[in-house]
Amino acid sequence: MTVAAWVAEPDQQVPDDVARLLATVPEWFGQPGSNAEYIAAARCKETWTVRDADGLVVGVTLIDRHFPHVTEVHLTVVDRAVHGSGVGTAMLRAIESDAVHRGVRLLEVKTLGASHPDAGYARTRHFYEKRGFLALEETDLWGGDTPCLIMVKPLGESGVASH
Repeated sequence: MTVAAWVAEPDQQVPDDVARLLATVPEWFGQPGSNAEYIAAARCKETWTVRDADGLVVGVTLIDRHFPHVTEVHLTVVDRAVHGSGVGTAMLRAIESDAVHRGVRLLEVKTLGASHPDAGYARTRHFYEKRGFLALEETDLWGGDTPCLIMVKPLGESGVASH
């Protein structure tokens, strides 16, 4: 399915949709404990969704706001059926636009670090890099077997994303 222009918007919490979407991409989200944490987070975190023409959620991003100057992408998950069609990009653009409007100076995301050989997460890192995120630090925040890469995207003082 391809939609000419996906639209991402703030939405109500959708934990059942998060569970359904996580199940479509087990190579990224195949750990039951981590998935349970994401589903629990989906019950309380700020939620952005992309819906198809029938209103079905095809993408979800959960947001944390640690400080007024930082917005963190806690989770982004897109239904496998629409991978590569712009759903993730639409969510990130909408969240970035909202962040700039709020005076946020930094977008953050944590993902699996490059020292882990997972090919799926290499694609994830590439997705964020193409959208202006920079690797900041790889840590053992998630344990020694799961390197955590912290990526950031500076937003310009004038309210325009830096390039």
